[in-house]
Amino acid sequence: MAKSTDQDKKVLHNLGYAQELSRRMSGFSNFAISFSIICILAGGISSFPAAFNSTGGGGAFIGWLVGGFFSLMVALSMGQIASAYPTAGGLYHWASILAGKFWGWFAAWFNLLGLLFVVASVDVFLYVVFFKDLLLGATLGIDTSSFTIWHQHAFVIVALVTQGLLNHYGIGITTKVTDLSGYLILALTVIFIIALFAFSPVALDFSRLVTFSNLTGVDGPGGGVIPIVAPSTFAAFFFGLIYVMYTITGFDASGHTSEETHDAQVNVPKGMWTSVFYSWIFGLVMVAAFVLTMPSIEEGAAAGFGSFFYMWSASLMPAWLKIALAVGFVIVNYICALAGLTSTSRMMFAFARDGGLPASKLLSHVSTQYRTPTYAIWTGVVLAFITTLTGIIGVALGLQGVDIFLVLATGCAVFLYISYAIPVIAGFFAEGKTWTTKGPFNLGGLSKPIALISGLGVLLLSTTGFFPPNVPVFYLTIGMIIILPILWVAGINKTFEGVPTGDKIRERQKMIAEIEAKYKD
Repeated sequence: MAKSTDQDKKVLHNLGYAQELSRRMSGFSNFAISFSIICILAGGISSFPAAFNSTGGGGAFIGWLVGGFFSLMVALSMGQIASAYPTAGGLYHWASILAGKFWGWFAAWFNLLGLLFVVASVDVFLYVVFFKDLLLGATLGIDTSSFTIWHQHAFVIVALVTQGLLNHYGIGITTKVTDLSGYLILALTVIFIIALFAFSPVALDFSRLVTFSNLTGVDGPGGGVIPIVAPSTFAAFFFGLIYVMYTITGFDASGHTSEETHDAQVNVPKGMWTSVFYSWIFGLVMVAAFVLTMPSIEEGAAAGFGSFFYMWSASLMPAWLKIALAVGFVIVNYICALAGLTSTSRMMFAFARDGGLPASKLLSHVSTQYRTPTYAIWTGVVLAFITTLTGIIGVALGLQGVDIFLVLATGCAVFLYISYAIPVIAGFFAEGKTWTTKGPFNLGGLSKPIALISGLGVLLLSTTGFFPPNVPVFYLTIGMIIILPILWVAGINKTFEGVPTGDKIRERQKMIAEIEAKYKD
C-alpha cells in the first residue's frame, strides 16, 4: 500500500498539486462512492414515472437498456481520461488539459451546479418519496396529509447537517458508510426483485417489456406526467429517457475522490465504469420486475406520479418485508446524498485551489486534523439547502407538488451530463495530438469510437430534459451558455489561474513540499 501511495503522490506532484487530502480509499471504496450516488434504489424508484408514464412498460425497460448503454460509454471514456489525470478536479481538470482553460472553467460550473442539484434532489426525494409517501404512507398506513412544507424543510436540514458532519470528520468515516451502502444496495435490490416476483399478484406477461404506447398529454392515459402531447410514440419514448439519465449519473464521484484513492490511475477508472455497469444490469432487472408485477399497465399509467406506489401497494409481499425494504430504501437514499456531498465538496475544493470560485482561499482549505475540505463541505450543505428552496420559484411558474423536484432532478441529470460531454469530446479531438500520454486504463483502438458515441449520445439525450414540465431547465441551460462566455470575456479570463501546466508545475514543487509538511501522514 505504501508503494502505491508513493506512486500516487508522485503522479499528483507531476500534475502540480500537493497531497493534502487523506488517501484512505481502496478500489472497492472508490467503486462504492459512485455506486452509492447512482443508487438504483433512489432514482430508479423516484423517477420511474418519467419513463413508464411516457410510453409504458417498453418505455421503462427498453429506455433503461438504451440509456444505460450510453451511460456506460460515457463512463469508459471518462475513466480513460481519469486514468491519465487522477485529480479531485475531475471534469474541470480534464477539460482544462484537453480543451483549454475556458472549457475547463465552463465545464466546472455545469458540474458544480449539477452536483448541488444531486444533493438537493436526493434529500428532497428522501423525504417526499421514501420517508413520507413510501415508508409512512404506503407501508405503515400513517396519514401524512397534515404534513406541511416546514416538515420537509426540517427533515432536509437534519439530513444535510448530519451528512455534513460525517464528511467533516474524515474520509475514513464517509468511506465506511459508503462501503456499507455498496453492499446494502446490492442486497436490497436482489431481495426486492425476488420478492416482487415471488409475491406478484399477476402472471408474468413478458410482452409488456416491449410494448409501447403514447401516454403523454395533461389529460392523457399517463396521468399527465408528461403534460405535452408527444407527436409520436418515438418522441414520447425519447422524453422518457430522462429516467435513466437521472438515475445513472454522479459517477464522476470516483474522479473527484482520486486524491483519496490508493492506486488511483487503476482504481478510479475501474470504480467509474463498474459502478455504471452493475447499476445498469441490476437496474434493468429491477425495472422489468416493476413492469411485470404491476396488476394493470393501464391502471398503473393512470396513477400518474403514483405508478410505482400502485405497483408497491398491489404486491402480495408480507407487511414485515415491505417495512424492512422501505426502511432500507430510506437508509441508502440518505447515503446517496451523503456521497453526493462528498463529491461536491471535493470538486469545490479542487476548483477553488486553482482560483475558480469566490473565496477560493477559504474553500480550498483542508483541515490538518481531519484532512477534509471543511469549508467546501459546509458551503455545499448551505448551497444544497438553498437549492431545495427553488420550489418557491416552481410554484410561481405554475408547477405544483413533486413536479417541482422532478425539475430539480432533471436539472441534475442535464447539467452533469453536459459537464461529462465536454472533456469526452475534447479527448476525441486531442487524442494523438496534444494528448499523447495515457494512464494504465487505455481503451486503445476503441477510444475514439466510444468517445464519439458517448459525446453525441450525451448531447442528444440532454435535450430530453428540456421539455415540459422541465422547461425551466432549458431556460437555465441557455442562460448559462450565454452568461458564462460573457463573464469570461469580461475579465474572468485574466483573473482565473486555472490548472498548472508546463513551467508552472515545476515552479510549484517547492510550494508543494511546504504544503505537505503541514500534514501528518
